[in-house]
This record gives sequence, C-alpha cells and structure tokens, in this order.
Amino acid sequence: MGHFIETYLPNVYALGWTGDMSWGQAIWETIYMTFGAGIIGGILGLIFGFGLVLSAEDGIKPNRSVYQIFDKVVSIGRAIPFIIMLAIVAPITQLLTGTIIGPTAALVPLTLGVFPFFARQVQVALLSVDPGKIEAAQAFGATDRDIIFDVYIREGRSELIRISTVTLISMVGLTAMAGAIGGGGLGTTAIATGYDRFQFDVMWVATIILLIFIIIIQLVGDLLAKRYSHK
Repeated sequence: MGHFIETYLPNVYALGWTGDMSWGQAIWETIYMTFGAGIIGGILGLIFGFGLVLSAEDGIKPNRSVYQIFDKVVSIGRAIPFIIMLAIVAPITQLLTGTIIGPTAALVPLTLGVFPFFARQVQVALLSVDPGKIEAAQAFGATDRDIIFDVYIREGRSELIRISTVTLISMVGLTAMAGAIGGGGLGTTAIATGYDRFQFDVMWVATIILLIFIIIIQLVGDLLAKRYSHK
C-alpha cells in the first residue's frame, strides 16, 4: 500500500503521518474542532432550545420577554453566513485565544455558528413530544425538573440524537471552511496544500477522508437513535 501511494499519489505520500502539516495532524485537528465546538455549541444549543420551548406561550414556564430574547438571538445567529461570522468574531477570537488562526481559534466562530442551528432543531424536537404526556405529568404533581428530564428528554431523546448527528455532520463542513482560511485540519490540507499548490491528489484524499468522517458520524448516530427510540 505504501509503495502504491508513493508511486501514484506522491504528494499525499510526501505529507507523511507525523509533523505539523501531516495527515495525522490534520485529522486530529478536524476531530478536535468538530467535537470541541460541537460540545460547547451543543450545550448552548440545548440551553436556548429548552429556553424557547419552556418560555413559549404554551410552555410550562411561559415568559414572553425571555422567549423573545432567545428567539431573536437564535434567528440572528442562523441568518449570518458562516464565512462572515469568521470575520465578525475575529476580535473576540483574538481576545479569547490570543490568535485568529489555528484549530483552537476556530472553536469560537464554529461554536457561534453552530449553536443557533442546533437550538432551533432542539426546539422542533421537543415540540414533537406528545403534549398529553406533559399534561399527565403535571397532573401527577411532577416538578419542572421532572418534566424536563423524565418527559422532554426521555421522550425526545431519539430525535435529539438525530439532530445532534445532523449538527455534527454540519460541523465537519464548517471545520473545512474554517480550515480553508487558516483554521487548520483537513480543510487547510485540501485548500492550502492541495488546491493552491496544484497538488490535486492531496485535495481529493482530504475530501475523501472528510466524507468518511461524515459516514461514520451518520452510522453511529443512526444506531444510537434506533437504540433509544420508543417506536
């Protein structure tokens, strides 16, 4: 295999597996950005998603002012194209990380780019929970905490897993976009090393690895969603 790659994919072989510009480093940076921003953005998305559902007019804690704040933040966040988000939050990124390039710096715009999308998906998933079960829980004296964990999360966990899967897949694409302008990872490898230097074998291999990541995330997500489905 090594001989085949060296012969037919010389630029791919030249990058090697170790070193600052290697395949191993690029893959690790992509994983780091995907799951790092995914976890932080996921937590924010859950907070805003639950906030939208709970504070809605027909929620268990209706509060018009809170709902409007959450709704406007999510709507505005979703409306900003990610490539523009990268530029807008550059001063914040510089303040928090001390730089605007590299995988750690990319976590800031990636998190801000993904959490509004995830929050809206969480809202839709929670609204699909049967209102009758919420009313039954309230009738039996369940607390707000009980309803959140024993009704919303328990009944909606399969759908929450599905939307988390979709979000992580979107994250892979966003990391590639961030990498194209210096964020690191396979995006940098595909564009800066492959496309810009006319090393198209590098560009195609980086793209194939990204596709493999997406397939793995989709398969794992489908398995977990099926495992925790009530149907």
